[in-house]
Amino acid sequence: MRLIAEKLAKTDKLDRLRFVRTDGSECSTSMPRQGTLPHDLVHYIVESALPLKHGFLSLVAAGQDARFVMDLVHDAANVQVQTEAVQAEAIVEALQTQLWNGSFDLGMFLEGAALASAGRGKPAFDFSGLDPQALLYDRALSLLEQWQQIPFFQKLELPFAAGKSS
Repeated sequence: MRLIAEKLAKTDKLDRLRFVRTDGSECSTSMPRQGTLPHDLVHYIVESALPLKHGFLSLVAAGQDARFVMDLVHDAANVQVQTEAVQAEAIVEALQTQLWNGSFDLGMFLEGAALASAGRGKPAFDFSGLDPQALLYDRALSLLEQWQQIPFFQKLELPFAAGKSS
């Protein structure tokens, strides 16, 4: 799948993210401007780096409409989907906190991800043997720099493949 992040007008409060699947079908969602890397682009960092196959972007790539993914992840019959979707969201939230903080604190990141998962009744993602700073934070900073350099009315295209471990 290709992600096409489009910066809209300078006065807009939202940008747009288009999802173009390998079969040519597509959908889109709005990305609120928040002063750092947009939430859905943080999903790109997390879901392309970690072996999660049921995060938000993975489900969109599999054919779900971005607006209806939340319905799918709350389906009690799909326990693995629920667990991985919660873990992906928890990691995204913890990574966003680190981006807002302006520096990476491994302990705080792991605690944030664990608490966000536990708050949703799911186990935390196991980061054993992984370097979250290199896999996630450093890559997020690099993507943030790219995103900040995109002029208004221009776009950034990113290839997405789910469930990889860098």
